[in-house]
Amino acid sequence: MKPRGYEKHRPTRLDQVFAALADSTRRDILARLASGQASVAELARPFAMSQPAISKHLKVLERAGLVSRGRDAQRRPRRLE
Repeated sequence: MKPRGYEKHRPTRLDQVFAALADSTRRDILARLASGQASVAELARPFAMSQPAISKHLKVLERAGLVSRGRDAQRRPRRLE
């Protein structure tokens, strides 16, 4: 039996933001993007990770609304929102 006034928690955008910020690599990526936009290759350079791994982190940050993807001719730089 549920206690009175109890409602099941529904995930919100704020939950996505906190989940994205829970990972130290994603926080480091945000800190780098605070100084300007960067490509996945540029973001991957200081980490001991592959570009696909960095892309997965960026996808989480994008879903949380923290970064966005730009479009240049040959690359898609990310920027802080």
